[in-house]
Amino acid sequence: MSAATAKLVVLISGSGTNLDALLTSLPGSEIPAKVVGVGSDQDASGLEHARRRGIPTFVVAPGDFPDRGAWGEALGDAIAPFAPDWIILSGFMKLLPPGLVSRFSPKILNTHPAYLPEFPGAHGVADALAAGVEETGASVIVVDDGVDSGPVLAQRRVPIQPGDTEASLHERIKVVERELLLDVLAQVVSNQEGDSAR
Repeated sequence: MSAATAKLVVLISGSGTNLDALLTSLPGSEIPAKVVGVGSDQDASGLEHARRRGIPTFVVAPGDFPDRGAWGEALGDAIAPFAPDWIILSGFMKLLPPGLVSRFSPKILNTHPAYLPEFPGAHGVADALAAGVEETGASVIVVDDGVDSGPVLAQRRVPIQPGDTEASLHERIKVVERELLLDVLAQVVSNQEGDSAR
């Protein structure tokens, strides 16, 4: 790994399909970035995507700590040794405590399955279907202290088709999330290289 390669830590909570797509796509892309660690708030099945590629994993469960602040501090302590240039929340279903956000801000990116500021929160796909709208979307944002309220770096519309279920719609949104994340990484890593060259 060259000195110019950006180090990424990815946080997940579930099956890690977007993580798997990122790990598959990055090596063949021209983006000088590498996933160096993958963490979760639970023993998520998606950690296997990293383990089978020899990428270190870690679990920091909120239930092991007296409060969110203590959990956030421990999660930050687990992330810090990787010295990440960027932290990516990819299906990470816990809101980061403010102390953790400020510790790594503005280097935390989140993919969200809606066209923000529409349908923030953990149920963006279901909320879009319940609202009866004709289209939703996908967004990549910089994480702040709010719920999906940080600056939007990229987003794209996704039409809702007749007969869509939460699962079918989410699968189509995930495809767009993956493309947007690669686009954003290409942009922010390139900007980072430019900054270090000055």
